Amino acid sequence: MEDPIDTAMAVFSDQYLSSNDSLLFNITPTHFPRLPPIIDQTISITTIVILFITMVSLGCTMEVPKIKAHILKPKGVAIAVVAQFGVMPLTAFSLAKVLQLGPVEAVVVLICGCCPGGSLSNILALSMKGDMNLSIVMTTCSTVLALGMMPLLLYLYCQGFSNLESAVPYAGITLALVMTLFPCGIGILINYYRPQYSKTITKVGLSLLLMATVVIGLLAGMTIGGMDLTLTLLSPPLMTTAALMPLIGYTFGYVLSYLFKLNGSGRRTISMETGCQNIQLCSTILKVAFPPDVIGPLYLFPMIYIVFQVGEALLLIVLFRVHRRFFKTPETEKQVYDAVDGNQIHISSV
Repeated sequence: MEDPIDTAMAVFSDQYLSSNDSLLFNITPTHFPRLPPIIDQTISITTIVILFITMVSLGCTMEVPKIKAHILKPKGVAIAVVAQFGVMPLTAFSLAKVLQLGPVEAVVVLICGCCPGGSLSNILALSMKGDMNLSIVMTTCSTVLALGMMPLLLYLYCQGFSNLESAVPYAGITLALVMTLFPCGIGILINYYRPQYSKTITKVGLSLLLMATVVIGLLAGMTIGGMDLTLTLLSPPLMTTAALMPLIGYTFGYVLSYLFKLNGSGRRTISMETGCQNIQLCSTILKVAFPPDVIGPLYLFPMIYIVFQVGEALLLIVLFRVHRRFFKTPETEKQVYDAVDGNQIHISSV
Protein backbone atom coordinates (compact mmCIF):
# COMPACT_ATOMS: atom_id res chain seq x y z
CA MET A 1 0.00 0.00 0.00
CA GLU A 2 1.35 3.44 -0.96
CA ASP A 3 2.49 5.73 1.83
CA PRO A 4 0.06 8.70 2.16
CA ILE A 5 2.99 11.05 2.83
CA ASP A 6 4.68 9.98 -0.43
CA THR A 7 1.38 10.47 -2.22
CA ALA A 8 1.03 13.98 -0.84
CA MET A 9 4.59 14.83 -1.81
CA ALA A 10 4.01 13.52 -5.33
CA VAL A 11 0.87 15.60 -5.67
CA PHE A 12 2.72 18.76 -4.66
CA SER A 13 5.84 17.98 -6.70
CA ASP A 14 7.41 20.48 -9.09
CA GLN A 15 6.04 18.53 -12.04
CA TYR A 16 2.50 18.91 -10.73
CA LEU A 17 3.02 22.58 -10.00
CA SER A 18 4.43 23.29 -13.43
CA SER A 19 1.28 21.85 -15.00
CA ASN A 20 -1.02 24.11 -12.97
CA ASP A 21 -2.02 27.19 -14.93
CA SER A 22 -2.87 29.19 -11.80
CA LEU A 23 0.61 29.46 -10.36
CA LEU A 24 2.92 32.39 -9.76
CA PHE A 25 4.62 32.24 -13.15
CA ASN A 26 3.66 35.86 -13.77
CA ILE A 27 5.49 36.97 -10.60
CA THR A 28 9.22 37.47 -10.56
CA PRO A 29 10.85 34.77 -8.40
CA THR A 30 12.56 35.88 -5.22
CA HIS A 31 16.32 36.19 -4.99
CA PHE A 32 16.59 33.34 -2.51
CA PRO A 33 18.40 30.19 -3.69
CA ARG A 34 16.70 26.83 -3.55
CA LEU A 35 17.18 24.82 -0.41
CA PRO A 36 19.35 21.72 -0.66
CA PRO A 37 17.01 18.93 -1.85
CA ILE A 38 17.32 16.85 1.33
CA ILE A 39 16.57 19.86 3.55
CA ASP A 40 13.67 20.96 1.37
CA GLN A 41 12.22 17.43 1.40
CA THR A 42 12.69 17.16 5.16
CA ILE A 43 10.87 20.44 5.82
CA SER A 44 8.04 19.53 3.43
CA ILE A 45 7.51 16.09 4.96
CA THR A 46 7.70 17.54 8.48
CA THR A 47 5.05 20.17 7.75
CA ILE A 48 2.70 17.58 6.24
CA VAL A 49 3.16 15.11 9.11
CA ILE A 50 2.67 17.79 11.76
CA LEU A 51 -0.42 19.08 9.95
CA PHE A 52 -1.80 15.52 9.93
CA ILE A 53 -1.20 15.13 13.68
CA THR A 54 -2.55 18.60 14.42
CA MET A 55 -5.77 17.91 12.52
CA VAL A 56 -6.21 14.57 14.33
CA SER A 57 -5.86 16.40 17.65
CA LEU A 58 -8.34 19.00 16.42
CA GLY A 59 -10.81 16.25 15.54
CA CYS A 60 -10.43 14.87 19.05
CA THR A 61 -12.02 18.05 20.42
CA MET A 62 -15.15 17.68 18.27
CA GLU A 63 -18.29 16.00 19.61
CA VAL A 64 -21.16 15.19 17.25
CA PRO A 65 -24.04 15.77 19.76
CA LYS A 66 -22.80 19.25 20.62
CA ILE A 67 -22.26 20.09 16.96
CA LYS A 68 -25.87 19.08 16.25
CA ALA A 69 -27.14 21.19 19.16
CA HIS A 70 -25.49 24.35 17.83
CA ILE A 71 -26.58 23.63 14.25
CA LEU A 72 -30.20 23.50 15.44
CA LYS A 73 -29.70 26.95 17.03
CA PRO A 74 -27.21 28.44 14.60
CA LYS A 75 -27.20 32.11 15.64
CA GLY A 76 -23.81 31.97 17.38
CA VAL A 77 -22.25 29.78 14.68
CA ALA A 78 -23.56 32.04 11.90
CA ILE A 79 -22.07 35.14 13.52
CA ALA A 80 -18.81 33.29 14.11
CA VAL A 81 -18.55 32.13 10.49
CA VAL A 82 -19.24 35.65 9.20
CA ALA A 83 -16.53 36.98 11.51
CA GLN A 84 -14.05 34.27 10.49
CA PHE A 85 -14.47 34.54 6.73
CA GLY A 86 -15.51 38.20 6.64
CA VAL A 87 -13.24 40.04 9.06
CA MET A 88 -9.91 38.26 8.63
CA PRO A 89 -9.69 38.07 4.80
CA LEU A 90 -10.74 41.73 4.55
CA THR A 91 -8.18 42.64 7.21
CA ALA A 92 -5.42 40.80 5.32
CA PHE A 93 -6.40 42.49 2.05
CA SER A 94 -6.54 45.95 3.63
CA LEU A 95 -3.17 45.61 5.38
CA ALA A 96 -1.53 44.32 2.19
CA LYS A 97 -2.87 47.37 0.33
CA VAL A 98 -2.09 49.98 2.99
CA LEU A 99 1.42 48.66 3.68
CA GLN A 100 2.08 48.19 -0.06
CA LEU A 101 3.29 44.61 0.24
CA GLY A 102 4.95 42.98 -2.74
CA PRO A 103 3.03 40.40 -4.81
CA VAL A 104 4.39 37.32 -3.04
CA GLU A 105 4.05 38.90 0.40
CA ALA A 106 0.46 39.88 -0.42
CA VAL A 107 -0.43 36.30 -1.41
CA VAL A 108 1.15 34.96 1.78
CA VAL A 109 -0.81 37.38 3.97
CA LEU A 110 -4.07 36.68 2.10
CA ILE A 111 -3.67 32.92 2.54
CA CYS A 112 -2.99 33.42 6.24
CA GLY A 113 -6.08 35.62 6.59
CA CYS A 114 -8.33 33.18 4.73
CA CYS A 115 -7.32 30.10 6.75
CA PRO A 116 -9.94 28.54 9.08
CA GLY A 117 -9.63 28.40 12.85
CA GLY A 118 -7.39 25.89 14.62
CA SER A 119 -7.25 24.02 17.90
CA LEU A 120 -5.27 26.82 19.58
CA SER A 121 -8.40 28.97 19.57
CA ASN A 122 -10.19 26.36 21.72
CA ILE A 123 -7.52 26.66 24.40
CA LEU A 124 -7.63 30.45 24.31
CA ALA A 125 -11.44 30.44 24.50
CA LEU A 126 -11.24 28.15 27.53
CA SER A 127 -8.77 30.56 29.19
CA MET A 128 -11.25 33.38 28.58
CA LYS A 129 -14.06 31.41 30.25
CA GLY A 130 -15.81 31.14 26.91
CA ASP A 131 -18.46 28.80 25.57
CA MET A 132 -16.41 25.73 24.70
CA ASN A 133 -19.20 24.08 22.76
CA LEU A 134 -19.49 27.15 20.52
CA SER A 135 -15.72 27.31 20.17
CA ILE A 136 -15.43 23.68 19.07
CA VAL A 137 -18.41 23.93 16.71
CA MET A 138 -17.03 27.11 15.17
CA THR A 139 -13.66 25.47 14.56
CA THR A 140 -15.42 22.48 13.01
CA CYS A 141 -17.61 24.58 10.72
CA SER A 142 -14.78 26.87 9.60
CA THR A 143 -12.59 23.86 8.78
CA VAL A 144 -15.30 22.31 6.59
CA LEU A 145 -16.43 25.58 5.00
CA ALA A 146 -12.83 26.52 4.19
CA LEU A 147 -12.94 23.87 1.46
CA GLY A 148 -15.06 26.25 -0.61
CA MET A 149 -14.62 29.61 1.08
CA MET A 150 -10.83 29.78 1.10
CA PRO A 151 -10.31 29.37 -2.69
CA LEU A 152 -13.29 31.67 -3.37
CA LEU A 153 -12.04 34.44 -1.07
CA LEU A 154 -8.50 34.18 -2.42
CA TYR A 155 -9.83 34.48 -5.97
CA LEU A 156 -11.96 37.53 -5.11
CA TYR A 157 -9.32 39.43 -3.13
CA CYS A 158 -6.53 38.69 -5.62
CA GLN A 159 -8.53 40.68 -8.16
CA GLY A 160 -7.52 43.76 -6.19
CA PHE A 161 -3.84 43.32 -7.02
CA SER A 162 -2.17 43.55 -10.40
CA ASN A 163 -0.57 40.30 -11.63
CA LEU A 164 -2.32 38.26 -8.95
CA GLU A 165 -5.51 37.31 -10.79
CA SER A 166 -4.10 33.87 -11.62
CA ALA A 167 -1.32 33.82 -9.07
CA VAL A 168 -2.72 31.39 -6.51
CA PRO A 169 -2.42 27.57 -6.87
CA TYR A 170 -6.12 26.94 -6.22
CA ALA A 171 -5.92 23.24 -7.07
CA GLY A 172 -3.08 22.67 -4.62
CA ILE A 173 -4.80 24.63 -1.85
CA THR A 174 -8.11 22.83 -2.37
CA LEU A 175 -6.36 19.46 -2.30
CA ALA A 176 -4.55 20.43 0.91
CA LEU A 177 -7.88 21.37 2.49
CA VAL A 178 -9.45 18.07 1.43
CA MET A 179 -6.50 16.24 2.96
CA THR A 180 -7.13 17.95 6.31
CA LEU A 181 -10.66 16.52 6.52
CA PHE A 182 -9.38 12.92 6.64
CA PRO A 183 -7.22 13.26 9.80
CA CYS A 184 -9.91 15.46 11.34
CA GLY A 185 -12.39 12.61 10.77
CA ILE A 186 -9.97 10.19 12.43
CA GLY A 187 -9.89 12.46 15.49
CA ILE A 188 -13.70 12.61 15.64
CA LEU A 189 -13.87 8.79 15.54
CA ILE A 190 -11.24 8.50 18.29
CA ASN A 191 -13.19 10.97 20.45
CA TYR A 192 -16.42 9.03 19.82
CA TYR A 193 -15.15 5.49 20.40
CA ARG A 194 -12.13 6.12 22.68
CA PRO A 195 -12.75 9.47 24.40
CA GLN A 196 -10.25 8.62 27.14
CA TYR A 197 -7.41 9.14 24.64
CA SER A 198 -8.63 12.48 23.30
CA LYS A 199 -6.96 14.73 25.87
CA THR A 200 -3.60 13.01 25.48
CA ILE A 201 -3.70 13.20 21.69
CA THR A 202 -4.64 16.89 21.82
CA LYS A 203 -1.75 17.70 24.17
CA VAL A 204 0.71 15.70 22.05
CA GLY A 205 -0.49 17.43 18.89
CA LEU A 206 0.04 20.92 20.32
CA SER A 207 3.43 19.97 21.76
CA LEU A 208 4.62 18.58 18.42
CA LEU A 209 3.37 21.71 16.66
CA LEU A 210 5.51 23.93 18.90
CA MET A 211 8.59 21.72 18.55
CA ALA A 212 8.20 21.47 14.78
CA THR A 213 7.95 25.26 14.52
CA VAL A 214 11.35 25.61 16.20
CA VAL A 215 12.97 22.82 14.14
CA ILE A 216 11.70 24.15 10.80
CA GLY A 217 12.82 27.67 11.69
CA LEU A 218 16.32 26.45 12.58
CA LEU A 219 16.66 24.36 9.40
CA ALA A 220 15.51 27.24 7.22
CA GLY A 221 17.79 29.70 9.03
CA MET A 222 20.87 27.50 8.58
CA THR A 223 20.26 26.82 4.89
CA ILE A 224 18.78 30.08 3.61
CA GLY A 225 21.05 32.34 5.61
CA GLY A 226 20.29 34.21 8.80
CA MET A 227 20.61 37.69 7.30
CA ASP A 228 18.34 37.00 4.32
CA LEU A 229 15.83 35.31 6.58
CA THR A 230 15.83 38.23 9.02
CA LEU A 231 15.58 40.93 6.36
CA THR A 232 12.64 39.17 4.72
CA LEU A 233 10.52 37.98 7.64
CA LEU A 234 11.32 40.81 10.05
CA SER A 235 10.77 43.61 7.56
CA PRO A 236 8.63 46.45 9.03
CA PRO A 237 5.62 45.84 6.70
CA LEU A 238 5.42 42.12 7.49
CA MET A 239 5.99 42.64 11.21
CA THR A 240 3.27 45.30 11.26
CA THR A 241 0.92 42.95 9.41
CA ALA A 242 1.65 40.07 11.80
CA ALA A 243 1.02 42.34 14.79
CA LEU A 244 -2.20 43.97 13.58
CA MET A 245 -4.04 41.02 11.98
CA PRO A 246 -4.81 39.01 15.13
CA LEU A 247 -5.51 42.14 17.18
CA ILE A 248 -8.03 43.38 14.60
CA GLY A 249 -9.57 39.89 14.50
CA TYR A 250 -9.98 39.73 18.28
CA THR A 251 -11.48 43.24 18.37
CA PHE A 252 -13.94 42.95 15.50
CA GLY A 253 -14.97 39.43 16.50
CA TYR A 254 -16.00 40.79 19.90
CA VAL A 255 -17.69 43.90 18.47
CA LEU A 256 -19.67 41.92 15.89
CA SER A 257 -20.96 39.42 18.44
CA TYR A 258 -21.80 42.31 20.80
CA LEU A 259 -23.89 43.98 18.10
CA PHE A 260 -25.86 40.76 17.68
CA LYS A 261 -26.43 40.61 21.44
CA LEU A 262 -24.57 37.42 22.31
CA ASN A 263 -23.78 36.93 25.98
CA GLY A 264 -20.33 37.56 27.44
CA SER A 265 -19.04 34.02 27.04
CA GLY A 266 -20.20 33.95 23.41
CA ARG A 267 -18.54 37.30 22.66
CA ARG A 268 -15.23 36.20 24.14
CA THR A 269 -15.37 32.90 22.28
CA ILE A 270 -16.03 34.49 18.89
CA SER A 271 -13.30 37.04 19.59
CA MET A 272 -10.71 34.30 20.13
CA GLU A 273 -11.95 32.20 17.21
CA THR A 274 -11.87 35.14 14.80
CA GLY A 275 -8.32 36.21 15.65
CA CYS A 276 -6.86 32.67 15.55
CA GLN A 277 -6.08 30.96 12.26
CA ASN A 278 -4.87 27.42 11.62
CA ILE A 279 -1.23 28.41 11.32
CA GLN A 280 0.02 24.89 10.61
CA LEU A 281 -2.36 24.60 7.65
CA CYS A 282 -1.21 27.98 6.35
CA SER A 283 2.47 27.08 6.65
CA THR A 284 1.94 23.71 4.94
CA ILE A 285 0.10 25.29 2.00
CA LEU A 286 2.82 27.90 1.55
CA LYS A 287 5.59 25.31 1.71
CA VAL A 288 4.23 22.59 -0.54
CA ALA A 289 1.96 24.45 -2.98
CA PHE A 290 4.43 27.11 -4.13
CA PRO A 291 7.78 26.73 -5.95
CA PRO A 292 10.70 27.32 -3.55
CA ASP A 293 12.28 30.03 -5.72
CA VAL A 294 9.01 31.98 -5.55
CA ILE A 295 8.04 31.59 -1.89
CA GLY A 296 11.58 31.72 -0.46
CA PRO A 297 11.51 31.85 3.36
CA LEU A 298 8.05 33.45 3.38
CA TYR A 299 6.46 30.09 4.23
CA LEU A 300 7.78 30.86 7.73
CA PHE A 301 5.60 33.98 8.02
CA PRO A 302 2.92 32.02 9.93
CA MET A 303 5.55 31.30 12.60
CA ILE A 304 5.99 35.05 13.10
CA TYR A 305 2.22 35.52 13.03
CA ILE A 306 1.59 32.95 15.77
CA VAL A 307 3.95 34.79 18.14
CA PHE A 308 1.79 37.91 17.95
CA GLN A 309 -1.40 35.85 17.87
CA VAL A 310 -0.58 34.09 21.14
CA GLY A 311 1.08 37.10 22.77
CA GLU A 312 -1.88 39.40 22.17
CA ALA A 313 -4.33 36.70 23.28
CA LEU A 314 -2.39 36.19 26.51
CA LEU A 315 -2.49 39.93 27.15
CA LEU A 316 -6.27 39.94 26.65
CA ILE A 317 -6.61 36.93 28.96
CA VAL A 318 -4.60 38.69 31.69
CA LEU A 319 -6.69 41.87 31.32
CA PHE A 320 -9.88 39.81 31.48
CA ARG A 321 -8.77 37.95 34.61
CA VAL A 322 -7.71 41.21 36.31
CA HIS A 323 -11.02 42.84 35.42
CA ARG A 324 -12.98 39.88 36.83
CA ARG A 325 -11.01 39.97 40.06
CA PHE A 326 -11.00 43.68 40.82
CA PHE A 327 -14.05 44.96 38.96
CA LYS A 328 -16.70 42.32 39.48
CA THR A 329 -19.89 42.97 37.56
CA PRO A 330 -23.40 41.66 38.35
CA GLU A 331 -24.04 38.12 37.20
CA THR A 332 -25.89 38.26 33.88
CA GLU A 333 -25.07 34.87 32.44
CA LYS A 334 -26.53 31.62 33.61
CA GLN A 335 -24.07 28.97 32.52
CA VAL A 336 -20.81 28.71 30.65
CA TYR A 337 -19.16 25.51 29.52
CA ASP A 338 -15.67 25.67 30.93
CA ALA A 339 -14.45 22.26 29.89
CA VAL A 340 -15.62 19.11 28.27
CA ASP A 341 -14.25 15.87 29.64
CA GLY A 342 -15.72 12.86 27.92
CA ASN A 343 -19.43 12.81 28.64
CA GLN A 344 -19.18 15.00 31.76
CA ILE A 345 -19.58 18.76 31.40
CA HIS A 346 -18.28 21.06 34.11
CA ILE A 347 -20.41 24.18 34.34
CA SER A 348 -19.66 27.42 36.16
CA SER A 349 -21.04 30.93 36.28
CA VAL A 350 -19.31 33.97 34.85
